[in-house]
Formats: sequence, structure tokens, C-alpha cells
Amino acid sequence: MSTAVKKKKPMSKKRKNFLELTAIYSVVAVMFVIILYPLLWAFGLSLNPGTSLYGARMIPENWSFVHYEWLFTDPRSNYVTWYKNTLIVALSTSFFATLMVSLVAYAFSRYRFIGRKNGLYAFLLLQMFPVLMAMVALYILLNLVGLLDSLLGLIIIYVGGAIPMNAFLVKGYFDTIPRELDESARIDGAGHFRVFFQIMLPLAKPILAVVALFNFMAPFMDFILPRIVLRSPENFTLALGLFNFVNDQFANNFTRFAAGAILIAVPIALVYLFLQRYLISGLTSGATKG
Repeated sequence: MSTAVKKKKPMSKKRKNFLELTAIYSVVAVMFVIILYPLLWAFGLSLNPGTSLYGARMIPENWSFVHYEWLFTDPRSNYVTWYKNTLIVALSTSFFATLMVSLVAYAFSRYRFIGRKNGLYAFLLLQMFPVLMAMVALYILLNLVGLLDSLLGLIIIYVGGAIPMNAFLVKGYFDTIPRELDESARIDGAGHFRVFFQIMLPLAKPILAVVALFNFMAPFMDFILPRIVLRSPENFTLALGLFNFVNDQFANNFTRFAAGAILIAVPIALVYLFLQRYLISGLTSGATKG
């Protein structure tokens, strides 16, 4: 006697799409919680009236903005000075790094010269070594030229360190821009700099926005390099200054540390919102350029 084997019905397309969307949103929800939870804790900690982690709550009962007021009004905090120093370093680094990276990337993308291929290999090679390997050499170099314990020395190091990785990235974007545009401009009498500033840079705004944003964010989050270069409290950046809240003269002031850390996100968010349209256009145009 033969037995009929029941065939399994294939999953419908609608159900398959539903399961895929459920899995995607589940992953997004988990990542959102992982990212949001420490931010909520930091903000809640900054609203606690005490100065210690012990007894602090994410949602304090007697919350207040006393720590934010202390950062800007108490003469012992130096927070305003550190904020000003960080903004100077961030804006200078973002502008000059983007300019230098654009010039280097344009040269490697549009010109053929001796050492071009080896230069590209050097960019790739430099990205393999961590910055910590050069800290001693940078310290000695800045000491020799008299730029130790100065914001200018810190800016120069940030700009120089941004060139290898970002230039290779921007060079790849420049390669997608048709050379016919350059040739047409030169037929009309345009020189090298006019082609660069009036044709290449406007078309490369999306990738330049990414470079500018990343280089603007770096001084706000970097601690090791300012720790080695800067010595005077009046020259500290935010990352280095806030470290003293929980380590040095303001030891165990974790609530004030949290308040200062929350305010770091304000300029970064403003720059991101300002460059958002370029970032989004870069993502969409990157899918069609080839």
C-alpha cells in the first residue's frame, strides 16, 4: 500500500517579507537600546544633585541642572576655556585637513608624476600603523620647534595625520568624476586651480563633508594625543580637562563629568545637521557612480 507524502507548502512571499522585516527591526531595536542606554545614564547622572556615582540614579527624584550651572559659572572649572580650545582645534583641523586632503587627492587623481604609485602605496602602508607608535617622535619634534604645549602644535599633528587615510578616500571619489569636465574647462581657458575650485570641489561636496565631519569630531574625542602634547590647564581640550574631574583635583566628580560630556555632543550635532544634506546626497550618488 502506497502512502501519500504530503508536500510542504512553500512560504508565501508576504510572510517571508514579514519575517525579514521583523528580524531587521529586532536587530535595529537591540542596537538602539545598546546605544541609548549609556546616553540616558550619562544624562540622568548629570541631573543627580550629588557628585558621586554611589546612590546615583538614571531618573533622579530631586533632579537639577546645578552641575551644568557650575561648569559655566564656577571659576575653578575652566570648562569654558576647554570648550573654546576644543572648538578652535576642531574648526581649524576640519578646515585645513579638508583643504590639504583635497589638494593631495586631486594631484593623485588627475596628474601622472614620478612616485605617484609609490605614494599611494605609502598612504596604504601608513594606515596600518597606529598613531601611538609615533607619539615619542611627535613629542620630540614639537619640542624642537617650540610648539609643545600649544594648540597650534596639536592642530598641525591632527592635519598631518588626516592626510594619508582621507586623501586615499577622496582620491577614489575624484576618480569617479569624468575627466571630460576638466578638458572642457581647460579648452575654455581655465587653469589648474580654477578647475580644482570651481569644478572638482563642488562635485565632491558629499565626500568632503564626510572628511570635514570626521576631522571636526576627532579633537572632541581624542585624549591620548592632547595628554602628551598639552601641559598647561589653560590649553587643555575637553577630553583632557574632563579627565581631571574624575582623576585629579576634582576627583570623583562623576556627575559634573557627565554634564560636561553631554555638552560635547552639541557642536558635533550642529555640524552634522549642517552637513546632513551633503552626507545623504553622497550616500545616494555613491550608489549610481561607478
